[in-house]
Amino acid sequence: MKYLFLAAAIVFEVIGSSFMKATDGFTKWLPSSIVIAAYVTCFYFLSLALKYIPLGVAYAIWGGLGIVLTAAVSVFVLKQKLDLPAVIGIILIVAGVFVMNFFSKTTH
Repeated sequence: MKYLFLAAAIVFEVIGSSFMKATDGFTKWLPSSIVIAAYVTCFYFLSLALKYIPLGVAYAIWGGLGIVLTAAVSVFVLKQKLDLPAVIGIILIVAGVFVMNFFSKTTH
């Protein structure tokens, strides 16, 4: 259940981040409302996950996967481009989350 809470936090963080550009500096009410609601929901689920997962581990997974998924949304939905250094950086983030989850004793 703890990772379900974390997954929900990640999904809502990606939704909030993905709508951020559409707010036009928070001057458009509908996308702004979506961003605010998504982040409130995100932090609620993150707080639930933190009852069971150490802060450093949860935040690394939340932040890392949030970055990767938000970058994917920017490429596939918003049609923005990533250069080679950005792709390498994303791969390193995924590798870090993998190492933390499968080799660290902190996650158990």
